[in-house]
Amino acid sequence: MATYLAFEEKLKTIEEEIIVAKSKADDHAAEILQSKYDKEVEKTFKNLSDYQKLQLARHPDRPYALDYIRALLTDAYEIHGDRHFSDDNAIVCYIGYIGTEKVMVIGEQKGRGTKNKLMRNFGMPNPEGYRKALRCAKMAEKFGLPILMLVDTPGAYPGIGAEERNQSEAIAKNLFEFSDLNTITVSVVIGEGGSGGALAISVADKLAMMRYSVYAVISPEGCAAILWNDPAQAETAANSLKITAESLKELDLIDDVINEPLVGGHRRKEEACKALGDYFLEQLQELRQLTPEERYEKRYEKLMKLGQFTDK
Repeated sequence: MATYLAFEEKLKTIEEEIIVAKSKADDHAAEILQSKYDKEVEKTFKNLSDYQKLQLARHPDRPYALDYIRALLTDAYEIHGDRHFSDDNAIVCYIGYIGTEKVMVIGEQKGRGTKNKLMRNFGMPNPEGYRKALRCAKMAEKFGLPILMLVDTPGAYPGIGAEERNQSEAIAKNLFEFSDLNTITVSVVIGEGGSGGALAISVADKLAMMRYSVYAVISPEGCAAILWNDPAQAETAANSLKITAESLKELDLIDDVINEPLVGGHRRKEEACKALGDYFLEQLQELRQLTPEERYEKRYEKLMKLGQFTDK
């Protein structure tokens, strides 16, 4: 059963009316209602606040990494384990084909339903998850495979065990190693990109965001707790942090915004998956026009310009 956010309630009502009209074979009424629905979509989604976009990024029906992998990858084979400690289910790694291109896909997976969420640790990777991602990235580098990374996590897991197994070192090593990988890399924030947990698979030749994804150094709830000692101020924080795709593109912190359907990927999953797949293949062809040296130089320039400021 579909889940509707508070600002989507009018759409829910119209959708229910369309279903009733179609059940009565009243095509004329259904057509009028569909036109009304399209106008309501335009009105609702053209004027979203940053907080509403955050809600969409966390929407329980939003496509997760495995949804994209299953939609895009053929002859898919999953790779398990970091070869040091264990297999972290919060990060999934697959070899397969997107179109005719053989690729490595690395994604953060949140999970649906209580049992699956617990199994995936709510999409919060442990150090072994990041080490698995690095192992698979190195494998892709060895065989000359391009890498697609799918970012979707509230953050790296902050548990005692994770800290004992050097969580910060695992993230830092990924930042260092991914910056120097000798293969094409594309990273896409598909939902929630939270802090270092997202950065660990975000260093790439191209970094893009789906239209309704967010990317932030801290969650709005965490920001509100620190600044106002009041998590209820999360909406104020979200609207101030510049966490949306459009804001980050304007600040030149990401390369591109992928235009998922206006009504959201959670309502049009097939279209969202196609948009991401098309973007990856387009960037792959573009990056292949560069020599490895040119690619390294562009990647270096992009990383070095982060954090610039002007004194006014």
